Amino acid sequence: MPAPVLLMGIKVERAAFADDGANHASRGRVMPQVLHTDVAIAGGGIAGITAALELLDRGLRVTLVERAPRAKFGGLANEAFGGMLFAGTGLQRLNGIRDSQELFRRDWFHAAEFSAGEIWSKRWAETYIERGVPDVYDWLKAQGLAFFPVVHWVERGDFAPGNSLPRYHVVWGTGWHLAQTLVAHLLAHPQRKNLSLLFEHRVTDFITASNGAVTGFFCTHGEKQIAVQAGATVVAAGGINGNLEKVREVWDSDCYGPPPSLLLNGSQPESDGHLHERVAALDGSVVRLGQMWNYAAGVRHPEPQFPQHGLSLIPPRSALWMDCHGRRVGPDPMISGFDTHRLCQRTGRLPGQYGWLLLNRKILLKEMSISGSHTNPHFRDRHIVRALAEVLLGNERQYRYLVDGCPDVVTAATLAELAVKMNAVAGDAVIDLDGMSADIAAYDGQITRGRTFHDDEQLRRIAQLRQWRGDRARTLPFQKIIDESAQPLVAIRVMLLSRKSMGGIETDLSSRVLSRTGVPIPGLYAAGEACGFGGGGIAGRRSLEGTFLSCAILNARVAARAIDGAANPLPAA
Repeated sequence: MPAPVLLMGIKVERAAFADDGANHASRGRVMPQVLHTDVAIAGGGIAGITAALELLDRGLRVTLVERAPRAKFGGLANEAFGGMLFAGTGLQRLNGIRDSQELFRRDWFHAAEFSAGEIWSKRWAETYIERGVPDVYDWLKAQGLAFFPVVHWVERGDFAPGNSLPRYHVVWGTGWHLAQTLVAHLLAHPQRKNLSLLFEHRVTDFITASNGAVTGFFCTHGEKQIAVQAGATVVAAGGINGNLEKVREVWDSDCYGPPPSLLLNGSQPESDGHLHERVAALDGSVVRLGQMWNYAAGVRHPEPQFPQHGLSLIPPRSALWMDCHGRRVGPDPMISGFDTHRLCQRTGRLPGQYGWLLLNRKILLKEMSISGSHTNPHFRDRHIVRALAEVLLGNERQYRYLVDGCPDVVTAATLAELAVKMNAVAGDAVIDLDGMSADIAAYDGQITRGRTFHDDEQLRRIAQLRQWRGDRARTLPFQKIIDESAQPLVAIRVMLLSRKSMGGIETDLSSRVLSRTGVPIPGLYAAGEACGFGGGGIAGRRSLEGTFLSCAILNARVAARAIDGAANPLPAA
């Protein structure tokens, strides 16, 4: 056992550096550099930034440690499209949507499928349903951020209830503008002198006092070792989904099928779950890591930044989702916008655990979208005319980006030529050309006969989608696949993409980390994806989408209020 040391007059146990096997033979003889602060934050994503802003507002000294370089300050929020789930906003009312907390709660709990033991997850869900608008939506507007004027309708539910109404509010400027706006506020804060930022520093372990309280953490930067001594410590280091080995380790095979060998990384390598392990070593409660928000339409990134780097597509509703043999998935077809969780379940049980989207140029131009900020530069940079032109006229830029750069996208003039190219991408010869041709002909034949005679679930879903103007602008009215005016044909191989942790460190309603016996660990808090966005899994098994950025902001603000000693970290409405 390492000898205890004195920091700020407090006797603490010298925790070992978690160095993934590196040799620190001298650690028992060389003391690290010591920094003193009121609050130490591990992680510079949206939760860490929000907590730091709130703490500076309250006059506290903050040291924020981020593993990535300064250019990535803001974390995964920089990459996000920026959608958030709210009910009862003025923007909903402007869109003619009459929502209520009661309906919101019903939809949330139906989708979540909470188990009887998920006490804190349910309490955090109740808290967000009540406080999401005043504590997040209104707060963001007060920071100078705005939302796109059309509220989108996602996760409507497939064969289980989802969002009864449109609730998906998109930050005008995407998650990039959200993160960079809050970063700018942080750097220009009137109490900026109380903020210390350490980039490219990896938090390795916690400092603990003899009474079990957490009094900071150790971090490393190259050979340099630092002890950040603090009165309170916040874990805001993201989830586990950037670590594909860890993702496979906790994979829920009963839900998604066997751990996939073909799996893309839609997170960041820094989100490796290391601090989840260190919390567990303190007897902290880390729960439901097998509950994740993954995507079923991942493709290899045209410009990869790290191994297995993937992009998530928002699949066109008019595309046919086929299995690895080129046969249409059924009997109920796969179609996006209704139940992402179920799409992942079905993909995980397909042969080869991947599929194909079959479409044509016209469908791709009008309906295809790549999720994220940097693949939507006009929306990210708030060029309203250019953004609307892409919606109305077709997104030629994204079409060329995928066709020219993505190794999972092929085009052809005929189905026979397309099948050859599909086999080349997959590295086998399993495409059933005759079966694929028959499935496409059957679908196109219904469109030819006219809407009166449609008896295909996908066509019924398209008709439903086009009732809401947010979807009508991006959904073609019953477009055939084989259409000479819509050439060339396009096939996109899609596979599972790891994105976010829906489980994590269990926290109470003050964002305090709980032990396995349900007792708060003194001095230790968690916020954002690290805590499953609240309570170790605020969204349960199935999110209504848009519950990630907004919930991270809420529980980060709650953590800061609790640290400041407020009797009630949630103010009255």
